[in-house]
Amino acid sequence: MTVTLRAATAEDLMAVGRLHQRSRVAAYSSILPPEALADPTPEAMGEYWLARWSYERADHRMTLAERDGTVVGFSYLGPDDERDPHTGLLNAIHLAPAERGRGVGRTLMIDALADMRGRGWHRAVLWVLRDNTHARRFYERGRWLPTGVERDDLIGRVTVRQLRYTRPL
Repeated sequence: MTVTLRAATAEDLMAVGRLHQRSRVAAYSSILPPEALADPTPEAMGEYWLARWSYERADHRMTLAERDGTVVGFSYLGPDDERDPHTGLLNAIHLAPAERGRGVGRTLMIDALADMRGRGWHRAVLWVLRDNTHARRFYERGRWLPTGVERDDLIGRVTVRQLRYTRPL
């Protein structure tokens, strides 16, 4: 039951959408009301990834974690939103709920950081929900530190506070 990593293809993105939706519900159900997590549907999330992939695939990378041929997690990275040429943005790490605590997230993070170093970036950044203490502990164990920068975002119709984290590469 070894986990393997591979680059995603367009054919994977509907499965990624289904996994992403399950991951969001599991990770945020103690933080957000159910109506905030009802949309998008798994199919709509797949369509979201198909659209996003179409305009970001040249400079972004999605890595899939598979166990016995089934997608159990993914990471997504690209240049920093602020377009700092020396900084990469870890956009996402999402896992199938049953994979939490089994090392898949750590494997995806190590791989993402290595990819960022390989691109010549010196620093990595990410955004995490302020109230997602599980994810914050995960990143802090990986030597990520909060920068003190915060922003508001929407999940469904609910405004959530996000914190920016950084770490050297």
